[in-house]
Amino acid sequence: MDHVHRSSRPQLRRPRAILAWEGWNDASDAASGAVSYILGQRDDPVPFAWIEPEEFYDFQVRRPHVEVDDGGTRSLSWPRTSAFAIDAETNHDLVLVLGEEPNLRWKTYTRSVARLLAESDVEMVVTLGAFIGQVAHTAPVPIVGVATDPVLVEQYGLRTSRYEGPTGVVGVMLEACREIGIPAVSLWAAVPHYLAANSNPAAMLALLDKVQEVLEVDIDTTELKAATSEFRTKIDEAMAENEDFTGYVQRLEEESAEMSSIDPSGGGSLITEIEDFLKDR
Repeated sequence: MDHVHRSSRPQLRRPRAILAWEGWNDASDAASGAVSYILGQRDDPVPFAWIEPEEFYDFQVRRPHVEVDDGGTRSLSWPRTSAFAIDAETNHDLVLVLGEEPNLRWKTYTRSVARLLAESDVEMVVTLGAFIGQVAHTAPVPIVGVATDPVLVEQYGLRTSRYEGPTGVVGVMLEACREIGIPAVSLWAAVPHYLAANSNPAAMLALLDKVQEVLEVDIDTTELKAATSEFRTKIDEAMAENEDFTGYVQRLEEESAEMSSIDPSGGGSLITEIEDFLKDR
């Protein structure tokens, strides 16, 4: 059974793909926010393909939403994964894939996405993720990389990770790309734990800056840079009212500067420190 539905087959110039999912892989909405930002620069982007959700989602966990239009007509909005074709005005057009992490049949799901990419003649894939890390918002956002070929990690000067443990659909997607022969790089941004409840434009910007380097495409990040500047200003203003917290962030910044690599599994000590900090307040 083909789980991919197509509305068209766009003609793309040596396309490269950016993939992101909401959910476990998406701390501070950094990954999905980065792809949504690119889509937001287009007028009413329409997907050329999508994944039928019936086989991959537990609808008691992710229930469909009822929507009512201006005329009073009700409709259902289901979770689904959509693929968009973007004219990047460079040597490479873009295929953007955005969805919610599925609950079921990850192998079948990721192979369906990989087959769609292969049928679209995608030359290279970048998947995006974000994790809670022992980092400060005052320091540059660290980007950790893994790839279907370790040479790619070295080629693009990415921080490495030796994380072992549970993974999300992003990790399974890399395996699906390897199976089908499409080179793929997974970029992960580390976001500060103390800002984990907020969308983080700084992490989105860091991911897109690296995406441009890896995929050799141009993305206008002007608005995202302005949002990042405003975001950091607001945090700094809030910090100025609490000397203890300012000192804590400065310690994180110093520790981050001394680290040669950052491991997504290393957030445990950070969580303990913050819990202790909050207990004393």
